[in-house]
Amino acid sequence: MSRVINTDSAGKKRNQNMRTGAELLRRLSQKDTMDAEARDMVALLVYCLREIDEGIDVSAQAWEKRDYWMKAEEFRQRWRWSGDLADELQAMVFDDEWQRMPEMMVRLLPYFSDIKINKFMRKPALWQGNYQRLMREKPPLR
Repeated sequence: MSRVINTDSAGKKRNQNMRTGAELLRRLSQKDTMDAEARDMVALLVYCLREIDEGIDVSAQAWEKRDYWMKAEEFRQRWRWSGDLADELQAMVFDDEWQRMPEMMVRLLPYFSDIKINKFMRKPALWQGNYQRLMREKPPLR
């Protein structure tokens, strides 16, 4: 019997989301104003960071199965930023504090700096409608 290979692993998804995030940050840096397209891009960035964060435990558990507890914990520590920044970006969007976006980009860019973008591969259809999708998750005011 042959091995079963998961072609949609957490690592592959993480790499794809990192690439998408890098492209989004590059495109956002070229924008002068936070128009509807930029808001959609920021919302997609929130979803990418969330998906990265969700895959961290899956990857760390693979190390733990082999009794590499320290490696698993180091891995979790190295990627902890993704969930934290996803929450901060989401709060920024929910609170309509778009003036904080340059500060958030400065904080995000170091995590994506090793990804080289020679050509944009992500199409605008990927982020269209994500702002509305994210806003539907906003809890109602009390």
